[in-house]
Amino acid sequence: MRSPKFSWFNVVSTVFLLGVVVITLYPFLHMLAVSLSSDVNVIKNNISFWPKGFNVNMYELVLGDPKIWTAYKNTLIYTVLGTLISLVVTSTGAYALSRRDMALRGTFTLLIVITMFFSGGMIPTFLVVRSLDMVDTVWGMVLPGAVSTWNLILMRTFFSGIPKELEESGRIDGLNDIGIFMRIIVPLSKASFATIALFYAVGMWNNFIYPLLYLRTPDLFPLQVLLRNLVLAGSASSGDVTGIGGDNQVVEESLKYATIMVSTLPILTVYPFVQKYFVKGAMIGAVKG
Repeated sequence: MRSPKFSWFNVVSTVFLLGVVVITLYPFLHMLAVSLSSDVNVIKNNISFWPKGFNVNMYELVLGDPKIWTAYKNTLIYTVLGTLISLVVTSTGAYALSRRDMALRGTFTLLIVITMFFSGGMIPTFLVVRSLDMVDTVWGMVLPGAVSTWNLILMRTFFSGIPKELEESGRIDGLNDIGIFMRIIVPLSKASFATIALFYAVGMWNNFIYPLLYLRTPDLFPLQVLLRNLVLAGSASSGDVTGIGGDNQVVEESLKYATIMVSTLPILTVYPFVQKYFVKGAMIGAVKG
């Protein structure tokens, strides 16, 4: 068996990608180490990527706060419901645009693409949401951003690459357009659906603009708003923090890092399950015309 040929390109690429991995992982490792370290070591600021004086006090404090669990529940509802609605709307719209026999197909595509460069803006969007009585409701969180133009075009391109002979065979078997979509297009597009679902889920999980605009009741706030308030305004449980450590500012930093880890890790665990579909769905939808 012949050994791989030496290539400077492979060496440089490997070193570069390893550097990207280090730059990407270090902030997470540092936050994890600080959140798991004792307050004395945090005060001395001698923690890099390995915890010193290991303890889980900050995580007990974070997970023991009922506001965290309420925000978790809200975030899960918004993410799951919003992703499902977005997938339904995006996939059906993309399938319609992928049909060459659709009337005014080019006109509709042009109008949709224009929205990538021009939009009504924040204030008109808020006025529309308010006029529909969706302010301070779950629907105000999941409907205004239900469709991403980029995801719609990506999925349309993917559907366009599916052989038309399959649709014709479905029509011979008596399927209508909905039957063809559900029984032929959807099963063949698992990679595209997984990729677009990941895009929507991550965007919804990390979204804090919509809650700030459309929510008024604290019990409806998602996890990201709680994290934002903690990072910007400090912890509402500063008295408890003082009891754990002797310095409010430093211990609040540990508390912030613990909250960031708690809010970030769940969505990161989703990626390995869709990784095998991710590159295939993104690349096919991007290059096929």
